Amino acid sequence: MREQVITQKVGDRAGLYGKSRSGGQRPAKRGGRGDSIATLRERLRSFARYLPFAGKVLFVLVASVLVFAGYRAAASASFFQVRQVDVRGASRASADQIQQVVRRTVGQSGVWRADLSVVSLQLEHLPWVKTAVVSRLLPDGIRVRITERVSRAVVRTSAGHFVWVDEDAVVLGEMSSTDQIPPFFLRGWSEENSTDARQDNRDRVQRYLELARDWSAAGLAERVSEVNLSDLRDVRAQLAGDDAQIEVRLGSKDGGARLKKALEVLENQRHTPRGALISYVDLTQGKRAIVGFTSGAQINGDPNVTDSMPEKDAAPAVALRAGDGTAKAARKQTQGDAKEKRARNSEARNRDRSRRQ
Repeated sequence: MREQVITQKVGDRAGLYGKSRSGGQRPAKRGGRGDSIATLRERLRSFARYLPFAGKVLFVLVASVLVFAGYRAAASASFFQVRQVDVRGASRASADQIQQVVRRTVGQSGVWRADLSVVSLQLEHLPWVKTAVVSRLLPDGIRVRITERVSRAVVRTSAGHFVWVDEDAVVLGEMSSTDQIPPFFLRGWSEENSTDARQDNRDRVQRYLELARDWSAAGLAERVSEVNLSDLRDVRAQLAGDDAQIEVRLGSKDGGARLKKALEVLENQRHTPRGALISYVDLTQGKRAIVGFTSGAQINGDPNVTDSMPEKDAAPAVALRAGDGTAKAARKQTQGDAKEKRARNSEARNRDRSRRQ
């Protein structure tokens, strides 16, 4: 078999090249402005991925410092200096004094940086202020809402001053001439600055309020001038008016009932010869009343018979049961005491005569 060899013609090269050019891949056209922006964003993202962690931290710190410096500059500016203080709820408390405390506390820091809890604490140390709610009125104002303490009793101090106190035993201030006078005062106040003393004073105020409620309900509060609560186990009431020299010893309980019984005993003894000499009525034992008399007073009009012993040793205390002790019985007991004293005096004179002989 004869092989045939096909040779390519030289003139076909141009056609081959042209065919190759027409069927080949064309170069891409250059993109517009939008493509360049997208490419820039991609590059920035790639840069951020490779940014060291320390650089990020440094950036955050610098930004924080700039923000804080701007805050300090704004807070310390005269724009936030306090210019007005709005006080509400102050009746007995001094509004001028409240404003002074606010301006003194907020003056350096300004309204924006003021510590409102510190301002409130400073205000609650003022007399008559129980609570103080403080708020900002930007840019240059402070508002204060006051809740005042309520006076519950008047205490007569050891120096003789009359001061108001509340139920927490907080001294509010001296009683003025325009204040409404309570039915009776409280004595026996502890003036020590200690925790135990403050607790004892709170107990005294609570006992005072109990007695005031019981005596007012029984119509007896006006008969009392003051109540001595120095010892809560030995409550003593000083009577008022014509009986101002008489003390009623009530003990630790049943203050209302015992005061009523003591006044009944006093009325029964008032018409006896020793009625004007009564110094105390003791009902600490409950139903049994003991009536004490002043010492050194004449009895039954006889100048030779006197009670010269001091009151704590004197025998002229008359023991009566509540509900008994009529004027007749009291007179008999008084006459018996006088006869006994005459007998002792006679014996003493006889002994003196025998010694002289």
